[in-house]
Amino acid sequence: MKVNAKYLVFSIIGVMSLYVLYHNERFLVDSTHPAWQHYAPFKWWLLPHGIFGAIVLLLAPLQFSDRLRKRFTKTHRVMGRLYVVGALALAPLGAYIQYYQERMGAPRSFTVLGIVDAAMLMGATSLAFFFAFKRKIALHRQWATRSYAIALVFIAGRFVMGVTGWETLGVEIVQAIIWVCLALSVPLADIALSWKDLRSTASAPVRPKFTTEPTFPERTARAA
Repeated sequence: MKVNAKYLVFSIIGVMSLYVLYHNERFLVDSTHPAWQHYAPFKWWLLPHGIFGAIVLLLAPLQFSDRLRKRFTKTHRVMGRLYVVGALALAPLGAYIQYYQERMGAPRSFTVLGIVDAAMLMGATSLAFFFAFKRKIALHRQWATRSYAIALVFIAGRFVMGVTGWETLGVEIVQAIIWVCLALSVPLADIALSWKDLRSTASAPVRPKFTTEPTFPERTARAA
């Protein structure tokens, strides 16, 4: 049975998201969870950050559906604009929250990581919107895919740390994992964009190179 690569990728993302919701975010439904003590000083910054993040992560998969895009073009555009607003609001809020946590003992290097992540997400999202506005759809899809891949760093980093248990190994390991996820986000997005071309190139038969053998008169002339 042939498996659709797009469905497989989004299924994996769905599993990762559910794991992170359970492993990292289940305190949201438990008012007595000790994590609230940590988040209390900046909870009013965290609330809009979480709302905009939910908009981005929930709407993005729908934007990659060819069927929905063709049948509900206006809806696709509205959700796309909501995604842009969500990403452009989510990113600086996340960077500021990380900066705020410096007062609570977090290292400055985490703030740098948050700023770089925010700049990459805002840049990719802005370019995706710009190319959509200019009706350059191919470039729009490329940058929209990269934007979503960068947004998924939030999920991917926590998933990797959770399933491996590396989240308990110290702040340096945590930063290294997030840096790796951030560094791989755009290359992996480009691989996804080029997947059909890569598969067709890999499966294409190799044509043997034939050399034309000289005829008898040509061999005789060369020998002479």
